[in-house]
Amino acid sequence: THENVKYLPGITLPTNVRAVPDVVESVVDSDILVWVLPHQFVKRICTQIKSSIKPGAVSLSCIKGLQDSSELALISSLIKQELGTECSVLMGANIANEVAKEEFSEATIGCNDAGMCGIYQNLFNTSYFKTTPVQDSVTVELCGALKNIVAVAAGFVDGMGMGGNTKAAIIRLGMKEMISFSKMFCSTSQEATFFESCGVADLITTCYGGRNRKVSEAFVRTGKPLDVLEAEMLGGQKLQGPMTAKEVYNVLEKRGITKSYPLFRSVYEICYEGQPPQSLFDNLGS
Repeated sequence: THENVKYLPGITLPTNVRAVPDVVESVVDSDILVWVLPHQFVKRICTQIKSSIKPGAVSLSCIKGLQDSSELALISSLIKQELGTECSVLMGANIANEVAKEEFSEATIGCNDAGMCGIYQNLFNTSYFKTTPVQDSVTVELCGALKNIVAVAAGFVDGMGMGGNTKAAIIRLGMKEMISFSKMFCSTSQEATFFESCGVADLITTCYGGRNRKVSEAFVRTGKPLDVLEAEMLGGQKLQGPMTAKEVYNVLEKRGITKSYPLFRSVYEICYEGQPPQSLFDNLGS
């Protein structure tokens, strides 16, 4: 049927998409490796394919997460380190089923090689999918990860039955923390990047339509643990927001600056320390 019945039911995939069940076979002779998988599995995949990739191959990551380590590390850095390839990133307001239906959307390519920017644009651009390259790949990748923490907070807001004013406040305050954290992590982070699709656009769509928001709303309404809801609601997909909140909190705690990021801190405490969802507003209002 040429259809991904689990994740994109009812969508006939293009004829140039070929499913290869063996990950090692899939990378042989490939010039560009596009990474789209939960971030906790990246290192294992790198180990599997390292000896099979083509010399000169490059990578492009669409993975919206961070490495779980004592010091914050980007997934693109992990791929570079493990494979010895250059790794750019693609992030944006790209909910998969809408892209598959060919509804117009945008994405941001974070690539510090001007020559490759054009190649990636030619590869991904269509009449309904527009990419914009920026030479600020670290910020682009951080946006893709950090917005999931804000989406969890937005889900808590929905679960508590709050209205549009509250969610707008969460989005604005979340964006402020995203910008602050990115500038702390990378001194060359450009504020203009947050106004690309990877920034404000992805933040908005994730806070209204993403799986992190949906599961977090159910967490408040049902009282069930997040891992139970993940299994019940996501059909095998992984919940990235809480895990990213934990990774970010570990970095903030190590630097002694958790109080400077009340939204990020609150999401961590609600997800992992049993704090009630209402505590989100106690922290933001203090």
